[in-house]
Amino acid sequence: MAFRTDLDLDLEERCRLLDEWVETRREIAALEAKASGLLVQRLRVREADASEHPFHRDAIHRSMIAEYAAAGRVSTGSVEYAFTDARTVSRSLPATRAAFEAGAISVGHVREIVRASVIVSDAIDDGTVAPETMGLFEAAVLVVAERETAARTKAHARQVAATLAGVSLLARQRRAMEERSVQVRSVGDGLSLLTAVLPEWVAEGIADRLTRMAHQIARTRDERAPHLPSHDDREQSRDLHDFTPDDAQYEAYFTGGVIFGESGTFTTDPHAGLLRDPMTDPASPDIAHLDADTDIDTRTIDQIRADVLADLLLAATPSPENGTGLENITARIQVTIAATTLVGADDRPAHLDGHGPLAPEIARRLAGHHTGWTRLFLDPTGLVTETDTYTPTEPMRRFLRARDQHCRFPGCRTPTHRCDIDHTHDHARGGRTRTDNLSHLCRRHHALKHPDITDTHRWTAHQRPDGTITWTSPLGRTYTDPPPRRVMFT
Repeated sequence: MAFRTDLDLDLEERCRLLDEWVETRREIAALEAKASGLLVQRLRVREADASEHPFHRDAIHRSMIAEYAAAGRVSTGSVEYAFTDARTVSRSLPATRAAFEAGAISVGHVREIVRASVIVSDAIDDGTVAPETMGLFEAAVLVVAERETAARTKAHARQVAATLAGVSLLARQRRAMEERSVQVRSVGDGLSLLTAVLPEWVAEGIADRLTRMAHQIARTRDERAPHLPSHDDREQSRDLHDFTPDDAQYEAYFTGGVIFGESGTFTTDPHAGLLRDPMTDPASPDIAHLDADTDIDTRTIDQIRADVLADLLLAATPSPENGTGLENITARIQVTIAATTLVGADDRPAHLDGHGPLAPEIARRLAGHHTGWTRLFLDPTGLVTETDTYTPTEPMRRFLRARDQHCRFPGCRTPTHRCDIDHTHDHARGGRTRTDNLSHLCRRHHALKHPDITDTHRWTAHQRPDGTITWTSPLGRTYTDPPPRRVMFT
C-alpha cells in the first residue's frame, strides 16, 4: 500500500497551478485571436461605409479608431497597430492565424511575425521574389514561434525575412539610414529625453560600451579616492582678484566654496567643487555622483550609464571622477557574414547576432577594422558544428559564442558577452571542459543550478552532443533549448 506524503501533495499542488496557468495563457491567446477576428469584420464594415461615402474615407477611419480606443481604454496608436496586424494576418498569414486561434502563439508572437513579414511582402510587390515565398516565411518562423518567446521569435523572423528577401531588405535599410537623427524633448522636473535614431549595429555598440564602463565604475568605486582638480592649474584656477563681489559669477564660484578666517584670510573647501563650474564644466563632480554625507558613489548602473554618456559626448573621454581604465573599453558586437559576401562575390545580408540583418558593406567594413575573426562551418540545417580562426585566440570560447549567441536558458535573450561560460555537468563532479559540456548562462539562470540551492528549488541541465540542452525544473518538468540555427534555404 502506497502512502502519500505532504511533499507529494505539495508537488501535486505546484504542478496543478502551473498547468492551469499554462492553459489559461493558451485560452487568453485564443481569445486574443477572436478579438483580432472581430477587428477584421469591423474593417469590412468600414470598407462598405467608405465605398458609400468615398470623400469621407479618412474621417470614417479616424472615427472607427477613436471609438475602439475609447471603448477599450487604450491609445489610438495601439488600436491602429491592432487593426493593421489583424488585417495582415487575415490576408497574408493563414498559418499564423491558425496557430493564433489554437492558442499556440501569443499576440506578442503575432506582432513580431507581422512586422517581419512586411519585408517579404515588399519583395513580393517589387517582383524580386515569388508570391509563394510568404508561405515559406511562415513555415520557417512558426517552427520557432511555437516553442520560443516573442523576443526570440523577433530575431529569427527578421533573419528569415532577410534570407528570403535580401535585396529588398538592403534597399529598405539604406533608405532608413537617411532617417537617423537626434532629438531632445523636455520631460519636466529639470530632465530631458535625448533620443538618437541610429543604425542598429551602432546603437548596440554604444549600449554595450556604456554598460561595460558602468560595471567597471561600479566595481572600482570603493577603491577610488575623490578626484580633486589641481589648484596649481592656472587655466582652471580662480582667484578672488578675478572677481568683484557684484560679479554674477562671484557667487557661483565662491559661495559655499571658501572658508574665511580672521584678518581677511581664507582657504578653499576641497569638497565644494570650487575650481569648476558645475553648470558648464562636464568634468566637474556631479552632485548625483556622490552621497551628500559620505562622499560615496551611490549611483545605480542606469545612472552611471547616463553620466558616462554625457561625459563621452561633452568631453570625448570619461571624466576623472569615474575612475581610470575606461579608455580601453571598446564596443563589442558579433556579426556573421558568408565568406562569399565577405570577399565581395555577392551582396547577401550579414547578420547582427541576436538582432537581425546587417548590410554587407557595413559587415565588410567591420571585418576590415578587426584584427581577428572566426570562420564557421555549418551543417545542412544551419547549425554551427566547428570553427577555426585566422588568429590563435581562445577557439573554444569563439565556438561557444558563435553557437550560443545568447543565454541558453529557454527564452532568455541575454547576449553571450554578458553571460558566464558554465559547465553543464559540474566540473567539480567530473564534468569535462569540452564544447558539448559548456554553454553560456546569464547570472540569473546560472544561479538556478548552483549546488548551494536546495533540491526542492534547484534546476538541472543535460547537454547533448549537438548542443541541445534539456532543463529539468524542481517540479520534474523538462524544457528543451536547442542551439540557435543560422537560417539557410536550399
